[in-house]
Amino acid sequence: MTVLIAPDKFKGSLTAAEVAAAVAAGISGVCPEIPVRSLPVADGGEGTVDAVVSAGFRRVRTVVTGPAGQPVRASLALRDDTAVVELAEASGLHRLPGGPIPLSATSAGTGELIAAALRAGRRRVVLGVGGSACTDGGAGLLSALGARLLDAQGRELPPGGAALLDLDRLDLSGVDPRLSEVEFELAGDVDNPLLGPRGAAAVYGPQKGATPEQVELLERALSRWASFVGAEYVDAPGAGAAGGVGFAALSLLGARMRPGIEVVLDLLGFADAVCGARLVITGEGSLDEQTLHGKAPSGVARAAGDVPVLAVAGRCLLSPAQLADAGFRAAYALTDLEPNPDRSMSNAAELLRRQAARLARDHLQG
Repeated sequence: MTVLIAPDKFKGSLTAAEVAAAVAAGISGVCPEIPVRSLPVADGGEGTVDAVVSAGFRRVRTVVTGPAGQPVRASLALRDDTAVVELAEASGLHRLPGGPIPLSATSAGTGELIAAALRAGRRRVVLGVGGSACTDGGAGLLSALGARLLDAQGRELPPGGAALLDLDRLDLSGVDPRLSEVEFELAGDVDNPLLGPRGAAAVYGPQKGATPEQVELLERALSRWASFVGAEYVDAPGAGAAGGVGFAALSLLGARMRPGIEVVLDLLGFADAVCGARLVITGEGSLDEQTLHGKAPSGVARAAGDVPVLAVAGRCLLSPAQLADAGFRAAYALTDLEPNPDRSMSNAAELLRRQAARLARDHLQG
């Protein structure tokens, strides 16, 4: 009976694959006779394409428009009739060459990745919507797919959410007709609406560098955008995802939204992988309150069914009761070995191997 290792990334220190490799090394050093299987996971944000590629999808690299308008080399993943597009690959915060640009950052590159999936003949697109740098309501994404956003003089609007204040006409006549034949699925853990105190600008704008005045401007701009695109979708759960990309996908692409970790686990074939496992090990950089609300480790724990689940983490801020309620038998944090956060992150792989060895002695020996 195998041990299934299914962690998310430790942000800032290790990718999900590196986490899995360190855990596997720690276990094998103590219990070399026990087979282990690594299945890195993600929740729709950064690392989603990497996760599905590790499970057999084919990586396709292409050059697209970054959030600041610069060319970036980004990947999508293909298998059978499905394409996996990770918004963070093209339009993520880490793609900004300088500081935040909350008013002008664009989602155009994500639309270009979708266009690449269409050219490849795929009829199902899974769009992971975490880690966005933009608050443009998905306007850039739609422009990349053939939509024209025009001001009162008939000029194309510049990129970014702020420009939507000048929107006078939305021309969809040039949108790629193949989009109507594609099934779109949004993979994310955000249920925010587009507008209001829980909306894309109010909640996530400050995380992307927006001042209070810029948040108010973006709110007005998104409200105007919604009046052209489909006001009935403003309050839909997930419309506020990725700076409003969720809104554009739900309203104009006919997408449906599911928790990101559920979508990714389906793509990875987790249900088959967990069959016959004696133990599942998952984790992420920080086990905290957010973990309990749709993040990857809690999704793995739910999907594991009756198989015991242990967690590894850079740090653990959850009480034993919270861990138990979330389905974890125990958690092993790197800060238990190295309390200094900087040293813990810089030496994460070795600390993780040591904690995995301790985990194996606690739960697998004998």
